Amino acid sequence: MLDLGLPGDVAQGLEAFLASARTALADHLVAAALFGSAAEGRLRATSDINLMLVLAQFEPARIRELREPLRLAHATIGVSAMLILESELATASEAFAVKFADIRERHKVLLGPDLFSAFAPTRDSMLRRLRQILLNFVLRTRERYALSGLREEQLALLVADAAAPLRSAAAMILELEGRAADSPRAALEALAGELDPAAWRNALDSLPKAREHGTLPHGEGEPAVLQLIELAQAMLQRTASLS
Repeated sequence: MLDLGLPGDVAQGLEAFLASARTALADHLVAAALFGSAAEGRLRATSDINLMLVLAQFEPARIRELREPLRLAHATIGVSAMLILESELATASEAFAVKFADIRERHKVLLGPDLFSAFAPTRDSMLRRLRQILLNFVLRTRERYALSGLREEQLALLVADAAAPLRSAAAMILELEGRAADSPRAALEALAGELDPAAWRNALDSLPKAREHGTLPHGEGEPAVLQLIELAQAMLQRTASLS
């Protein structure tokens, strides 16, 4: 396996799961790739190990053989596996344009050919999906804030959960503007700084703390959540210039 810069127990667990996947799926397993923060070597305590398993076909008998190894890998190292047919890749890259564009930029091939660098969703599909992600984030976060805003631990979880969609959306906005950032985190920092350098500074500082520790200092969660909602709204407005 490639030197992925993962913690030893995670690397061992991942290698064991891939060995089981090869056995269970045999020649139906076309390729496998790691994507997201683990592919960048930036795995955090709260991060999932995101895998994409590309299959020639979905045969339930073989998937049943994969079930226990996947359950074990999920329980021990946080593996989350997307099972996708090779014939579905082109359609999925259009339907989930932002996610697949992010996978294109942040992946490590573990098995088989690199099918992932070729993801090329259209500009229209990326823009449409970008707006969906941002609006969905605003609506869902408002709902969760209304439901759980009295509990500090739930507010910290809300902040932690905001990192992935906002960072991916920021990276996509910069890409659609013909620019690039070193990482989705850097993209969000840059974009927020352009929109209003002071308005969301505290919320941006809260993101890594919430992700790494799962908690925030008393009283920090609520203003961070509200600022992140405002930031998402400002990002959504920014997309109007991309049409």
